[in-house]
Amino acid sequence: MLVAWLLTLGAVIGSGFSFAGSFQDSSSIPGSPAQTALTKMDRHFPSSDMQSAQIAFQAPSGRKVTDSDLQKSLASALAATSGVSGVSEVSDPAGDGTVSEDGRTAVAEVGFTTKADEDVPAGTLDAVKAAGSQAEQAGLKTIYGGEAYEESHPPVGPTELIGMGVALVILVITFGSLAAAGLPLLTAVLGVVGAMTAMMGLATVFGVSDNAPTLAIMLGLAVGIDYALFIVSRHRSQLASGMPVAESIARANATAGSAVVFAGTTVIIALAGLSVAGVPMLTSMGLASAGAVAAAVILALGLLPALLGMFGRRLIPRRGTRAGRRKKARSGRTPLGVRWTEGALRRPVRTLVLGTVAVIALALPAMQLDVAVTDEGNSPTTSSGRQVYDAVSDAFGPGANGPLVVLVEDDDPAAVVSTAAAVEKALDDVKGIADASGVDVAEDKKAARIQIIPSTGPRTTETSALVSRLRTEMQLLAQSTGSYIAVTGMTAVSIDVADKLNGALAPFAIVVVGLSLLLLMIAFRSVAIPLKATIGFLFSVGAAFGATVAVFQWGWLAGPLGVSSEGPVAGFMPIIVMAVLFGLAMDYEVFLVSAMREDYIRHRNARVAVVAGARSAARVVTAAALIMISVFISFLFSHDADIMPIAFALAFGVLVDAFLVRMTLVPAVMALLGDRAWWLPHRLDRFLPRPDVEGEDFHADADAAPQVPVRPSTPVSM
Repeated sequence: MLVAWLLTLGAVIGSGFSFAGSFQDSSSIPGSPAQTALTKMDRHFPSSDMQSAQIAFQAPSGRKVTDSDLQKSLASALAATSGVSGVSEVSDPAGDGTVSEDGRTAVAEVGFTTKADEDVPAGTLDAVKAAGSQAEQAGLKTIYGGEAYEESHPPVGPTELIGMGVALVILVITFGSLAAAGLPLLTAVLGVVGAMTAMMGLATVFGVSDNAPTLAIMLGLAVGIDYALFIVSRHRSQLASGMPVAESIARANATAGSAVVFAGTTVIIALAGLSVAGVPMLTSMGLASAGAVAAAVILALGLLPALLGMFGRRLIPRRGTRAGRRKKARSGRTPLGVRWTEGALRRPVRTLVLGTVAVIALALPAMQLDVAVTDEGNSPTTSSGRQVYDAVSDAFGPGANGPLVVLVEDDDPAAVVSTAAAVEKALDDVKGIADASGVDVAEDKKAARIQIIPSTGPRTTETSALVSRLRTEMQLLAQSTGSYIAVTGMTAVSIDVADKLNGALAPFAIVVVGLSLLLLMIAFRSVAIPLKATIGFLFSVGAAFGATVAVFQWGWLAGPLGVSSEGPVAGFMPIIVMAVLFGLAMDYEVFLVSAMREDYIRHRNARVAVVAGARSAARVVTAAALIMISVFISFLFSHDADIMPIAFALAFGVLVDAFLVRMTLVPAVMALLGDRAWWLPHRLDRFLPRPDVEGEDFHADADAAPQVPVRPSTPVSM
């Protein structure tokens, strides 16, 4: 079996590398107003599909780039740049009007012969920098940025490897065995490698966002380690009770494996549901992550049993170790998880009130969550792209980094000119415009455009409001003139993406909440438990969003966490965090409550069942949560502006969900509900399917046939 699985993985990896495609930098929505207008504008004003860069020249304090000596050095540097092999054109700042009013800053555009979807050779980029050295020698500060100089980071770097190391330490502490600890990490890594290479192969046929690999790796590692952890934990518990190796592996796969399937399916459905938003970038991120989770489930159920069989009885906890003592009869010192649960049960009302108040306090800042499409302004201040962005903003105003364009289109050339003149006049009365260019008529005379520089930055709410005002004004003009008039530009496209994502959040939340209620009602044959679980999920999401606002928008702990700029987070962050955290929260709910349900079915004592569930599940829930937090935190320090808020929100959300919601509030609520927690109307009970989520049939067989030496053990679902 092991050889068969390794051959299968090798075939997937080989095919992925053989047919590898490239990931796309796509942040548009086909059919959106701005994207439609941008497509029309490209037909009338063809733009270059080549790579480009920007060079910002800054004069020393008290000097201007127009001073004769500096101007001469600047001209020489631009001439030398234009002579570099691989450079197609270099603009003249004086002729293009890209010299600031105070004369201290000039910006030149550099065009390359390299296609836009390819990387400019490093030698060409170095030669361009060398050509500007004479300007630096004259005292001008030169900064290089733009697409050609964007720094690319691999999906997995040193910080991610540190996160995996922390996960390994947690596994060693949990199992007390390096061999047992290494198995979950091994299957998780193999699952991620298989998913990544398959994604590379599919990129030749489908458009895959360049953000998709990082998110898929992050989730694949987290759930891959945790899912294997649950199965290995159940297997070792059964081995310690005297069960034969082969039977233990089969039962662990049938019980814990069934729960892994249920948990993984929940996450996959939530991630695949991201495609309903209609945003190609979000669809590719959701489907790629769902594929990584599916790979983790498949390897946990297929490859892991073969590995467990190879290790045989060497995985039995050794006598004298902490792991060995934990697997013996439940006597001696009470585990911390049980003591924590018993503390919550002593005063369940007080626990519930204080815990709820704490979660609500954490969630309050979420009401101020702002989203936008990220740009160079989100990059670290040490990157050259961010430095050029800041230089342009300081010299020409914040809106210079996000210009807007009003496009006029008409088959009648005379109508184009007259309508464009009317648009130019109407712009004088619109607030929020710092500058507007003259009318630029296309060569075919069927279109004209006017560029607008907003007075605010591209990611601000003021610029979004300006786009709304412009569209209202232009719609009135279009009705009166009969010409096509639209507001476009990449900033307008980004605003449309953010609006689309915001609009999709509420329907997606309704679908997720509805799915949560249905799945848990099927799993636990209860009405109260799904309601409790769903409310807990909303608490966790609210706390995650609230903490994200505090760090990324208010700047709390931004420095220590490596957050380079304050402001709106990536527009797809809320919906992705909601989808992922939903799956993880339901995993922990299934893991804890199924342990309680197992004891309740046997003894019919609701309060004792809560403590028994904590005794069985608390340690593994703690280990699983800490592993996920360590993996997510490691991606926080990747300095990817799109991934950082997602990683932070997921880490904080898991922290709140596992320790405050599931291990504190859930026991209190279960104790207050008592037997009513397990009530389900008879008609609904007959209607709902009966999946065997935690291997209840095996437990029933064990009770009916006492000769089988199987004692109740830790349920290892998520």
